[in-house]
Amino acid sequence: MLLCVWFVIFASKIMTAVFYRAPAHRYPMAASAAGMTIKDRSGKAYLDMSGGAAVSCLGHSHPDVVAAIREQVGTLAFAHTAFFSNQPQEDLAARIAARFTEPSARVYFLSGGSEANETALKVAWQYWVARGKPAKKIIIGRDHSYHGNTFGVLSASGNDSRRRASAAPLVDWPRIPPCYEYRERQANESVEEYSARSAGYLDDAIRKAGAENVAAFICEPVVGSSLGVVAATPGYLAQVREICDRHNVLLIADEIMCGSGRSGSYFAHQHDAVVPDMVTLAKGIGGGYQPLAAVVIRQNIAGELHRAGFAHGHTYVGHATACAAGVAVQQVLDRDKLLVRTREMGGIFLSMLRDAFGHHAHVGDIRGRGLFFGIELVRDRETRRGFDNGRQLPDQLRLSAMDEGLICYPGSIEVEGRTVPHIMMAPPMIVEERHFSECIGKLKSVFDRILPRN
Repeated sequence: MLLCVWFVIFASKIMTAVFYRAPAHRYPMAASAAGMTIKDRSGKAYLDMSGGAAVSCLGHSHPDVVAAIREQVGTLAFAHTAFFSNQPQEDLAARIAARFTEPSARVYFLSGGSEANETALKVAWQYWVARGKPAKKIIIGRDHSYHGNTFGVLSASGNDSRRRASAAPLVDWPRIPPCYEYRERQANESVEEYSARSAGYLDDAIRKAGAENVAAFICEPVVGSSLGVVAATPGYLAQVREICDRHNVLLIADEIMCGSGRSGSYFAHQHDAVVPDMVTLAKGIGGGYQPLAAVVIRQNIAGELHRAGFAHGHTYVGHATACAAGVAVQQVLDRDKLLVRTREMGGIFLSMLRDAFGHHAHVGDIRGRGLFFGIELVRDRETRRGFDNGRQLPDQLRLSAMDEGLICYPGSIEVEGRTVPHIMMAPPMIVEERHFSECIGKLKSVFDRILPRN
């Protein structure tokens, strides 16, 4: 009884029973959302220029998606896929497979990006067992990558701050440098030479581990929040594909953030004319209306596991209502020609960002593909040096932006012991030029408030 009384008193002081993702932080209460805007309970409006975390591709409260969810819930909300398939799952799989670069792909639906990438690893391992190569277990990743917070994919990730914070006994798999032209390409090196050198790190890593032990290489065609929207240089992914083929290693393209149309084509790897063995999707695939993710699997791999069997599953695999939302998102993308619009509007915003911040004393690089943008901040533009004692800068940038009524997605890496912050933006595909102007005005205020004046 005394314990219950104590808990009630404690809960009343902190005003919530929620254990937040940042337990000590006090969050504004989101109350409503429509289009490009979220409003909190006080009525303050926030311009959503990152789609949350590159999730809200159609903006908020899109009537078509809302209607599809309502209809599905009223007909069949859920039927466990250990017993049944359902029509939304079948329809969405067919639509996504038809978009894939190669015919006859298969699609496995999940609830989030971590689950999707974890599933891709299990597909890889079980595929090699089915092929009589059970020793192929190693997953090679890249530095400054992030593939999710579950045990396996965090082991494959190169985001040091998340790895440390998890305190998990992670698997120590090999990682190679990212394809990061702004910081890694040498002054006397052509883009082609840099692409070859960067891809060569994978060849070295496979040889060191032994190709007979390596199951897969996982990478983001456009690195998202972990590095600040860094696309692979021309030729890099094609050479990675050739290296994987030569060593009999699977290629997994993590398109959790950069896929689902975000980069201007439905799959981000299509910019590079390669065919990964698996592609993982989440975030924009359901537009935030339902938790939804997918693994797209090439026919030869799916066929092998069709023969041998596949041991894996979650309760909400192929959830009918989530897939119905995904179908509605796909329909809107096609009907409103949003992939074309993403490319057009992306070019406009990138030009506006470069006009506004291209000569800013602390803006080192402005980059983007489709409606996916990164602004890398530096202490000194000439040396590209980061900020001393700057670990709080990403939080300060995010909170200052929220004060301005702007939602963006700051992050950072450490370079030579200094903090290099970046801001990721992934506005919904319904964005208009007036939103770009509003965003830039708010960012100028944030930079004036947070960044050093000299």
